[in-house]
Amino acid sequence: MSERLNRFKDEDHVLELETPCVVIDSEVVNNNIAAMAEAVARCGVKLRPHAKTHKLPEMAARQLAAGAIGITVAKISEAEVMASSGIRDIFVAYPLVSKSKLERAARLSLSGIRLIIGVDSLEGAKRISEVAMREGAELEVRLELETGLRRTGVAIDKAVQLAKQINALDGIKLSGIFTYRGAMLGGASTLDLQAAGHEEGRLMVDAAASLRNAGIAIQDVSVGSSPTALFAAEIDGITEVRPGTYIYQDRMQAAFGTCALDDCAGVVLATIVSRPSDDLIIIDGGSKTFATDVQPGNSPLFLKGFGHIIGDPDAVLERMNEEHGMIRVLPDSVYQVGDCVRIIPNHICSTVNLHNFVYIKDSTGQLRQTAVAARGMLE
Repeated sequence: MSERLNRFKDEDHVLELETPCVVIDSEVVNNNIAAMAEAVARCGVKLRPHAKTHKLPEMAARQLAAGAIGITVAKISEAEVMASSGIRDIFVAYPLVSKSKLERAARLSLSGIRLIIGVDSLEGAKRISEVAMREGAELEVRLELETGLRRTGVAIDKAVQLAKQINALDGIKLSGIFTYRGAMLGGASTLDLQAAGHEEGRLMVDAAASLRNAGIAIQDVSVGSSPTALFAAEIDGITEVRPGTYIYQDRMQAAFGTCALDDCAGVVLATIVSRPSDDLIIIDGGSKTFATDVQPGNSPLFLKGFGHIIGDPDAVLERMNEEHGMIRVLPDSVYQVGDCVRIIPNHICSTVNLHNFVYIKDSTGQLRQTAVAARGMLE
């Protein structure tokens, strides 16, 4: 334990930072990008990573340079940030229905960006058509299918009817289908990622076949999350995968077995501000620092606490208020007020979105402050 703490104290570059903050290891990022790009290429499918994890055009550019054909975002504001930095092929994997957002989508499309947007209802498609016709644009769409997560997406047995209705509308080009399912098998969360990915892939390939048999020209069949993407890509007929978290990785992905903790590029650096008892230390980061959407103790991962404290597997970040993180430690541990700890968060994507800046560490240990360009882009 003392060696770990001394190592933190010797890292002058890190200790120049104000805590709490997020530090990203650039070398680990590059390794993660290369590993996914190579694995997807071996499957013969296209890679369109989700930018929700990093929210940085710099990282998107690295992914494109490694072979990605475009990126995925969730909001039109994220698409605008990426387009303003030169990203030219963007999929908004979310149903856009408001007039203002669709007008912004039309402007991006007319500017020369290949912009694809999600749709899952006839009413949404009509709204897209109306704006496209008024703006003099043709908007490319993908039909989202519901495959078990029970959020957006049309039921598979209703997809053919809806696709025919969309195809009859002016100003719309229906080019493919997509889904997001995560690690689910038979309608429940699972650790069997291969079976989950294969089931997801087969559901989508079968749906695409039904659409094509009905005369709907489906080109893209897009699937995948970081845990299941490579397994779904093994199913013949899948054309594209959209993993996101893999670029940084996190404790959740390590628990799934898709990476090692050493593959986690993003850590939260925090300072111990109090040790009120032998078995408790308090850090200067709480729910405004760490994402709380991946809760401890839930199936199938049963994580202990809200993050992994590097170098101390016995420590548990078990409670948080807005500005306080309560870490249970062994009574004989040598933590002192003022020491810094590094924590791999359960979910890096939503953690990054809580921070205005991240600090990118290069191979020499030098740190560069970088604004999270698409942070808070919720509209």
